Amino acid sequence: MQHVAVIGSGTMGNGIAHVFAQHGFPVALIDINQSALDRALATIGKNLERQVAKGTLSEADKGATLGRITTYTSLAEGVAQADVVVEAATENVELKLNIFRELDQHAPAGAILASNTSSISITKIAAVTKRPAQVIGMHFMNPVPVMKLVEVIRGYATSDEVTTRVMDLSRQLGKTPTEVNDYPGFVANRILMPMINEAIITLFEGVAGVEEIDTVMKLGMAHPMGPLQLADFIGLDVCLAILRVLHEGLGNPKYAPCPLLVNMVMAGRLGVKSGEGFYAWTPGSKDLVVAERFRR
Repeated sequence: MQHVAVIGSGTMGNGIAHVFAQHGFPVALIDINQSALDRALATIGKNLERQVAKGTLSEADKGATLGRITTYTSLAEGVAQADVVVEAATENVELKLNIFRELDQHAPAGAILASNTSSISITKIAAVTKRPAQVIGMHFMNPVPVMKLVEVIRGYATSDEVTTRVMDLSRQLGKTPTEVNDYPGFVANRILMPMINEAIITLFEGVAGVEEIDTVMKLGMAHPMGPLQLADFIGLDVCLAILRVLHEGLGNPKYAPCPLLVNMVMAGRLGVKSGEGFYAWTPGSKDLVVAERFRR
């Protein structure tokens, strides 16, 4: 695989493009919005600069990495030479299905079509294409340049050859791929999201405050960050979307999202991306400050 296309230039998309480009792959980064692409390149540049400052990357490698990324606002143009496409758009079923219908029309016949979805069925996505054997999940973790795991999700029709190629490709990126089957939430979010939801229920029911809940999980369970801080980091809208996929797909009431989470998303309190969730997030500040609404 020589040419990679990444659909979506948000947090996950620019991270995926960064990692591929750093490991020598020419990358087409595609978004409908040029200003979003400009922001993505600026973010990649800042993240590469951090690596240079830490001594893990040379200035020459930084320049070479940025030089391998070309931006496109046209999906058809961006995927024209792709050997593998990684879709990293918003976690919305209809949006992803529409993207894969378009990819099937415009990507080369032999291209692998991968989705970075964190919960949506790969089998469902593959079914809207004429190449279901070539559709697979590549679920990277955030932040992509740092986190080692790639959850590789086989759809019902995904071929052995495509799975092997994607596992090998993930290793070329310095990642550790783990193969899982296509069930709601896969492995990572089927386990993680109920924990986050239970932490929100614990807050909702007044068992303990935000800081106390996160402290218990950090110090008692050796988690690097508490579940409420992690929820803010992921995005509360993303957490809600995944829980709804789990609830609908598995039909078990234990996956029903907490009413507090639903209300926070409706109110636009989405975590880091909106500046407030369970914590107040100030750009440039590293202080962890509980949001005013939840202060005790």
